[in-house]
Amino acid sequence: MSTRAARVLESQVICRQTGRYIGWPTIARAPWGELLVVFSGDRDAHVCPFGKTFLLRSLDSGQHWTGPELVNNTPLDDRDAGICACADGTLIVSWFTYYRESNAEHSPRWAARQAAIRPEDLQTWTRPGLIEPENGLRGHFIRRSTDRGHTWEDAVHVPPTAPHGPIELSDGRLLFVGNRSYLRADRSGSLIAAESQDKGRTWKTIASVPMFPRCTGGNADALCYLGEPHVAEDEPGRLVAMVRYEERPYVEGRTNCVLWQFDSEDGGHTWTDPRPTQILGKPPHVLRLKDGRLLVTYGYRHEPYGERACFSRDGGRTWDYDNEIVLRDDAPSGDLGYPASVECDDGTILTVYYQQERPGEMTRLMTTRWEPGD
Repeated sequence: MSTRAARVLESQVICRQTGRYIGWPTIARAPWGELLVVFSGDRDAHVCPFGKTFLLRSLDSGQHWTGPELVNNTPLDDRDAGICACADGTLIVSWFTYYRESNAEHSPRWAARQAAIRPEDLQTWTRPGLIEPENGLRGHFIRRSTDRGHTWEDAVHVPPTAPHGPIELSDGRLLFVGNRSYLRADRSGSLIAAESQDKGRTWKTIASVPMFPRCTGGNADALCYLGEPHVAEDEPGRLVAMVRYEERPYVEGRTNCVLWQFDSEDGGHTWTDPRPTQILGKPPHVLRLKDGRLLVTYGYRHEPYGERACFSRDGGRTWDYDNEIVLRDDAPSGDLGYPASVECDDGTILTVYYQQERPGEMTRLMTTRWEPGD
């Protein structure tokens, strides 16, 4: 019996901000039919103090996009936007803030931006103990909207952070699996699962997962850690989480930096220990398709640079890495990725990500539409 292979149909740029760096998108399908993409934009660079959260909309399954609409502009750098579209129409946008004092190598414009930040801004938009003090300050937040994203409620501090934000479970809870902190020097950080039973108004931590696994690269002195997870519900109560693996000192393109996985059989209250997969890439987004397959998409920061995907037909117990899907392999550099996907009415997959269009240019938001095959 023959099977249809996955097939890329088209790729397009969906957002440029002239002379500005943009990145780290997430896509969601709203119950009223819109596709929504959030991202961090209006930036000088990958790291800078100017980031804001923006929203794009599509009413035709991703062929055309409006926007960008401003969601967040705190005094700090607003990074890594995630979005969850709940069945009742509530929208949840997540992000984290970052602050670090300007150094001599930074431009006068950066220094002026930093100098304008008041102590009360730091008190409002960061929390202690989320990162080593010498590395700066961070805060983890969400905003809610109950009018289709036209207005947004006040920010709510949340325990974890992860690029693609929380998901809604079949029992109506929101589940947010992410990093409690990035305290790596003393290995006190952890991955956690937090739940909300009131559509994001309040959150409670319900589980912790080890963040510091045994190193896979053979370097006994390396600091190995997990970050930027994402989770999907395979069946009611059964959850599959994938997570990025890194080693310090950091080396881009390290060939042992495969995705790791951990699972829950009780709705996120307990989890297996993380274990490595074969899938080389970072970071992950996990989606359950209508036919029951799990899809993971991830950036590929090795030559040829681009975006890739992999399927599981058995609830994440195994992954068909031998038939890895190459969505793009034409990126000019490894500054790319954070892909996230939705399944469209016609059965195609629409994956959003960021990368450069041409060498030397600022990054763009792009989508690839593809058929998942059988």
